[in-house]
Amino acid sequence: QDYTWEDHGYSLINRLYPDVGQLLDEKFQVVYNLTYNTIAMHSGVDTSMLRRAIWNYVHCVFGIRYDDYDYGEVNQLLERNLKIYIKTVACYPEKTTKQIYTQFWRHFKHSEKVVHINLLLLEARMQAALLYALRAVTRYMT
Repeated sequence: QDYTWEDHGYSLINRLYPDVGQLLDEKFQVVYNLTYNTIAMHSGVDTSMLRRAIWNYVHCVFGIRYDDYDYGEVNQLLERNLKIYIKTVACYPEKTTKQIYTQFWRHFKHSEKVVHINLLLLEARMQAALLYALRAVTRYMT
């Protein structure tokens, strides 16, 4: 069965720890919506599809998939080297190297690569871990 943050995780964590769900949800939303509408040398760009692809790819790496998302977008928007970087940082951070970092998005600003990508992938990873933990708690409680 589907177990999502919006439908299940948020309400359970709020029931167990009042107000924590709201704080976590705000944190996830701030990072997910973080943009200055710039990609490389282009301004005024809607980056929502890219941000959603990164978030959903991180969840996919951890075995969480959403029926209402077209995962073809991930392959269209995330080049292979970016996916390697995301998977390495999310799953094996100790194996992250400068070479892996320099292989993707060569014309992008460091703030787009280091800060924005890392914030997105680390928050998506945290949410994925919370979903697994909260799902286990839900199963225990029922």
